Amino acid sequence: MNHISQTKYSTIEQMTGQLLNKRTVQTGQADTNNSFQRILENQYAIQNNALKFSKHANERLQSRNIDLSEEQLNKLSAGTRKAQEKGISESLVMVDNIAFIVNVKNSTVITALDEGEDKIFTNIDGAVIM
Repeated sequence: MNHISQTKYSTIEQMTGQLLNKRTVQTGQADTNNSFQRILENQYAIQNNALKFSKHANERLQSRNIDLSEEQLNKLSAGTRKAQEKGISESLVMVDNIAFIVNVKNSTVITALDEGEDKIFTNIDGAVIM
């Protein structure tokens, strides 16, 4: 019975290896390198208190014609640090009538809203008004 299971079924390690090899052939590079690079960049930014903007947030800033000054960026970074100190995970940070939803753990701005829109915020566990 043990001999049958070894010949008919692959181990988890074998299947994982096959899947990774298949992805490498299809994309031309291993997904693990891309993921590792992303994780490394995120950790570097967190350690240096650098605030990142998600692709979605960048699109919203551009489509809503929101240009942030250096002072506003500093306030947003300070608000994110205050939220982190209080143990907030997902925060609303208000800076000069602009609302930002920030993933505090990753120091990443998720989206931005200005005065002209309805403001309903869900899935946040804290707010910082600067």
